[in-house]
Order: sequence, then structure tokens, then C-alpha cells
Amino acid sequence: MGAAFGLRVDSRADQPWASATFVGTQHVVRIAAPAIPVVRSWLAALPEAPFALRGHIVADLSVDAIEPVAGELHATLSVLTLEET
Repeated sequence: MGAAFGLRVDSRADQPWASATFVGTQHVVRIAAPAIPVVRSWLAALPEAPFALRGHIVADLSVDAIEPVAGELHATLSVLTLEET
């Protein structure tokens, strides 16, 4: 749905993550999209959205910040993906 309203990824950073039983990656993604109501609704629903990633599970997703900038919404997302075993 993000492409439908002109969403773009401004930056992305990844770092390995592991616990005693799981291996994965912590991602921080900064996105921008037009400041329209559907974008705010999409961001609000994103943490509970289902994801299908081959070989991975989205264990946690949070929208850490939303900031209006020049007619856009800039959002920071934190995503923890785990490798399926």
C-alpha cells in the first residue's frame, strides 16, 4: 500500500541481533510520505500488520517517531526480524 501514496525510504540501518534462542536483525528505517490522512492511518496500523518474508519472521515493529516536514510525514520505524529455523 505504501507505493500507492508515494512513500519513499530515506535511510535504512541494520545490525545483527541475537538472543539465547533466536538470531535476527534489528532494522531502523526512515520513510517519508505525503502528509495525508491515509498515511497516518497506515502508520498507526503498521505495528499489527501481517508480513510475509521468506525465511524470516517480523517479531516486532514499532513506529518510533512521526514528524511533519514540508508537507510530508517523516517516520522512523524499528523492526526486529528473526531467521526462521
